[in-house]
Amino acid sequence: MENRSFDHMLGWMNKLNPEINGVNASESNPTSATDPHSPRVFFDSKSHFVDPNPGHSCQAIREQIFSSNDTSLNPAPMNGFAQQAESMEPDMSQSVMNGFDPIMIPVYKTLASEFAVFDGWFASVPSATQPNRLYVHSATSYGATRNSPWLLAKGYPQRTIFENLDDEGISFGIYFQSIPATLFYRNLRKLKYLQKFRPYGLWFKSDAENRKFPS
Repeated sequence: MENRSFDHMLGWMNKLNPEINGVNASESNPTSATDPHSPRVFFDSKSHFVDPNPGHSCQAIREQIFSSNDTSLNPAPMNGFAQQAESMEPDMSQSVMNGFDPIMIPVYKTLASEFAVFDGWFASVPSATQPNRLYVHSATSYGATRNSPWLLAKGYPQRTIFENLDDEGISFGIYFQSIPATLFYRNLRKLKYLQKFRPYGLWFKSDAENRKFPS
């Protein structure tokens, strides 16, 4: 789901369940928000691939939501998605203003039909990947609005949910496959947390089979 909007992946799931707050093909964006005669791109259900990625920097998202640097409008017009896409690549707005028909994503179709769908889900930080991941574990990005390799390597100083759990005597474990994003917090690099990090391939299946999961 990363870098995908709800409408792109699940917007058309209201074909299966009309209670899902999805799309109806009336949604559109101009290719130029400043031109009243600009062609409009209407939302469709013809997605076949997830590429290319729409812009997801803080600046790109600001343009998508407000179509300019003026963020004073309330409610936000949400009319810069096609414009921002066109600034990246010609005709990219056709990809951005499109979603998957449920038949094209059968796994999601099954999950949406048999479980719950959160249709009011939003990014914590309207920006890049790591600020949102920082927010997940600590309820703040500490002011970060972009992926800064230097600051990530240095480590962010804020308290995390894992320290709260540890203070209450509640066990936790972090299963990882590559570099765990939780190591971008300075406090979790302490020696006392070393055993909390477990390589996914070596530990997860074994812990599941033996019911040795931490709380």
